[in-house]
Amino acid sequence: MDRVLQKIDDLEMRLSFQDITIEELNQEVIKLNALVARQQQQMLLMVNKLHAIEPSNMASQIDETPPPHY
Repeated sequence: MDRVLQKIDDLEMRLSFQDITIEELNQEVIKLNALVARQQQQMLLMVNKLHAIEPSNMASQIDETPPPHY
């Protein structure tokens, strides 16, 4: 009987540690989800800024007329 009780105690202790571990892992997943969401938002901001940049006022070399020769 003592052996059965000891096994039950061991199982209860193991279950308690597993519950703690699961909760810690859950908290890490929550943090990582928040981090990924912030990074996605920042990437979207950067993409929008890149799209908003106006092209340079200087013409490309192909579009430039050659200088007059003396």
